[in-house]
Amino acid sequence: MSEPNASDFPGLAESLLTLSRPVKRFIMIGSDAIMLPVCLWVALILKFDRLWIDLNRYAGVFLASVVAVLLIFSYLGLYRAVIRFMGPKVMASVIMGVSLSVLALGVYDRLLGETRIPLTVLAIYWALALLYVAGSRFIVRYAVFYSRNDRNRRRVIIYGAGEAGAKLSSVLLGGPGFEPIAFVDDKHALHGSRINGLKVFSPDMLPELIRDHVVERVLMAMPSTSRRHRREILERLEPLGIHVQSLPDLSDIISGKSRIDELRELDVSDVLGRDPVPPDAKLFQASIRGKCVMVTGAGGSIGAELCRQIVRQGPRRLVLFEMSEIALYHIAREFQGSHELAAGVEIIPLLGNAHHRHRIREVLTSLGIQTVYHAAAYKHVPIVEHNVIEGIHNNVISTWHAAEAAIESGVETFVLISTDKAVNPANVMGATKRLAELVLQGLQSRSKTGTRFCMVRFGNVLASSGSVVPLFQEQIRRGGPVTVTHPEVMRYFMTIPEAAQLVIQAGAMARGGDVFVLNMGQPVRIADLARRMINLMGLTVREEHNPDGDIEIKYTGLRAAEKLFEELLIGSNVMGTDHPMIMRAIEHSIPWDRMQTLLNELLSALGIFDCKRAIALLGESVAEYRMVPEIHDYVWNHRGAPAAAADGKVTDFASKRRHSEISPRPS
Repeated sequence: MSEPNASDFPGLAESLLTLSRPVKRFIMIGSDAIMLPVCLWVALILKFDRLWIDLNRYAGVFLASVVAVLLIFSYLGLYRAVIRFMGPKVMASVIMGVSLSVLALGVYDRLLGETRIPLTVLAIYWALALLYVAGSRFIVRYAVFYSRNDRNRRRVIIYGAGEAGAKLSSVLLGGPGFEPIAFVDDKHALHGSRINGLKVFSPDMLPELIRDHVVERVLMAMPSTSRRHRREILERLEPLGIHVQSLPDLSDIISGKSRIDELRELDVSDVLGRDPVPPDAKLFQASIRGKCVMVTGAGGSIGAELCRQIVRQGPRRLVLFEMSEIALYHIAREFQGSHELAAGVEIIPLLGNAHHRHRIREVLTSLGIQTVYHAAAYKHVPIVEHNVIEGIHNNVISTWHAAEAAIESGVETFVLISTDKAVNPANVMGATKRLAELVLQGLQSRSKTGTRFCMVRFGNVLASSGSVVPLFQEQIRRGGPVTVTHPEVMRYFMTIPEAAQLVIQAGAMARGGDVFVLNMGQPVRIADLARRMINLMGLTVREEHNPDGDIEIKYTGLRAAEKLFEELLIGSNVMGTDHPMIMRAIEHSIPWDRMQTLLNELLSALGIFDCKRAIALLGESVAEYRMVPEIHDYVWNHRGAPAAAADGKVTDFASKRRHSEISPRPS
């Protein structure tokens, strides 16, 4: 069967679209006033089996039918409804309107009229009126849809013939952007059925449907299905070279964050296909409900998500501690605009840097903070590699000072957000995070106040700042190339909400000095991830055997101090916990006396911008740190001053922090 197109309809429908609302309403009222008496006349003809009807005898009935219809339809709002967006609710109003108008006509005829119209005439009139009112409006609706320039409507197939798919098809049929061709669904019972006039096919028919109907996209309308099932579907769609988009998550639709017609590019969590483990309510609330909680780095990717998860658990107070004014503004504004999310929770946004020990101690003490999630850190490997002084200061000294302030203020639980790059680090960022872990372990052995320190170590989170996923998406939109450092580089991935939930639960299990490691599943080859993202956006990879492909994958070489593989454990001494996704690592630590000496020496080196000494102290503190001499030699030669790189550009490898800002050795 050929598809309808704009040429099947005259320009009348297009002309109707340009009319004003009052004119359109007048046309609807006029057509009803003419056609409904015609329906009554036909009903009389069918009843009495003759064409001639005494119009004088039935004049009052005809007039009453028009008045009843116009009054009732106006009351029900049928003349205010936009025809091209008519749906099930409008159809219910049409049925009610016709039924009430026929009932009103019957009452008029029995009480005031003289004709005594037979009930069979009223029944026939009801059927004809309903057929006319509903049919006329849907014919106009259909004509309006297809009178638009169909050459600009992109043909799509909806994968998922459930409630979400049906609603999506209704929305698309009412808009100019997409033309749904068919449904595809895995359920055999639905195959061959029709939804909103569209036939439901088996997924095996996808290649044929795409080819025969020149389909541009497949829209996944399964917001409640598991990630594992989504991954299976995507693996089936990937070889077809079709652009795949999906509906938002069901939770976002229910909460009002997204609408059902807000199509989005595929989330890489769909590609990874690992279903998150639901949080344990007791663990989730243990360190939060009814407590005063502070998140440092609250404006970052992880920090902001921690705040969202925390506020849902009903803390008494949530302090957003952030040194970036714009980041703090955004996260604070998010809570101010969501009264339901932050209901009953005192939200306090504070500007500040965790390395200011006295400032953070004052905050913790005055606000009675009981739980701290320390997410503030510099985490971009090449940037920290070229800004050694700032990297050490923010990742190590800030953690130390915040932890000391927590002890002095009687904080119950202090949770450090760590990284898999802290395991056998090959870069400054990883080494600083490992040293931060060792600082907390040393403080735990020294602490007599009962503050529990723990750290939670995990890999990359999807869509965070600096993540490869948004970078790849941007590069694909620009037409490429997609840059990958090495064909064999692999990374662990987890979604931001899942990581935040596990961090909170891990913190609740802390005994003191714990290193928790999150189960990240299987590592992902970054080159495969790039290839899959290209294919699922309906494009092909340009390579040797496909020189006409759309997007090139360009291998740029490993960056400074970058590793091919990331690890989560130092050694193999690990034990399980009460949560299947959280493990407890048993790793070596440094006695506090030795650690304090190292930290004081590190402070002295930072104070005079001695990069060489600072990195050497990192190596002494973190035995697993594998330095890259050729890079550090280059940094050492410049001692924090702006350095001329090989291309002649000036690079500030270590910030010129004022000496007065380097905190003195604590008493």
